[in-house]
Amino acid sequence: MSGTIGILLCAGGSTRMGFDKLLTPIAGKTAIERSTEALVDGGVDEIVFAVSPLTRAYVEDYLCPVPSKIVSGGETRAESVKHALDMIRTAEIVAIHDAARCMVSPETVRESIDSARAFGSGVVAGKVTDTIMQLGETGVTPLDRNRLIRMQTPQTFRFERIKHAYDTGDLSTVTDDCALYIAAGYEPKFVFTEGEAANQKLTTGADWQLALASFSRYGTGYDTHRLVEGRKLILGGVEIPFEKGLLGHSDADVLTHAIIDALLGAAGMGDIGRLFPDTEAAYYGADSIGLLEEVICRIGESRMRVSYVDATIICERPKIKPHAAAMQARLAAAMHISPKNVSIKATTTEGMNDEGKGLCISASAIASLI
Repeated sequence: MSGTIGILLCAGGSTRMGFDKLLTPIAGKTAIERSTEALVDGGVDEIVFAVSPLTRAYVEDYLCPVPSKIVSGGETRAESVKHALDMIRTAEIVAIHDAARCMVSPETVRESIDSARAFGSGVVAGKVTDTIMQLGETGVTPLDRNRLIRMQTPQTFRFERIKHAYDTGDLSTVTDDCALYIAAGYEPKFVFTEGEAANQKLTTGADWQLALASFSRYGTGYDTHRLVEGRKLILGGVEIPFEKGLLGHSDADVLTHAIIDALLGAAGMGDIGRLFPDTEAAYYGADSIGLLEEVICRIGESRMRVSYVDATIICERPKIKPHAAAMQARLAAAMHISPKNVSIKATTTEGMNDEGKGLCISASAIASLI
């Protein structure tokens, strides 16, 4: 091993939130994957994964984008780092990162590495903005927040220095690498992540929600179909009594089509025309709710799920309001989400455009995936 080595700590999996925070996908990727990608994109050449029995199988199956090795973690974080450092024979720089800090940016990783090259260390930290009080036996003491910092990762060092610190330090008394580095007589150089409060460790349910918000994916969709006689009018999987229906190769459910396109866009899977071409006889007269269910299966295979859908139907007639609740229920069932997470609205064009003249019905949608 040589160059810049990343140590990714995957041995501290927790289920206090009811699931394993390192192995549960967030918008299609686990915390381990996201942290790995941030390290690689930030300039790490190789990675040593420190794993637990719970994460070992996952990491062994994971196709790491750079050369990698796996080492068993220890009882504590410090022991896990020590095991990983002992596996490294030669390196210039070592970046030590908690896999649970999966929201770190490649830019922060790169800045940390550059600092270590220039100054011997690059320890990522955040400045304290809250008022901090210290509880004591005789009372409460306010602390000067201007003299306090929040330690984060990656914590990056010249290899020989951090190896020396771990070889000579007391591992039982520290919770991060910088403390051992200081105990070994070195002066750390901090990299402050102002504007990157998202470099938060996944510890609580609130942290998980922050991660979901950070990695949510969004897509938009739009479709329009001509109104003709002799066709059923299907919107959102619901048949609506009307003198005309929508013309199309399938059932021409313009609302469901717009939602499908929004979902495919969020998932990066193209569009409805590519997935279900109107040149294919298999899709002639197809139930669009069935097509939606197939899209949901594909999204699930990519380890994502629908979070919310907001759609608007654009037509002069018929009135949509009496049928909106039924559409919500049908669409929600197909997407495996609550009807509360499906919004169906309708608007007219005040007699303008083809929609206003009753020549067609259009729909637009926006969807989010987590």
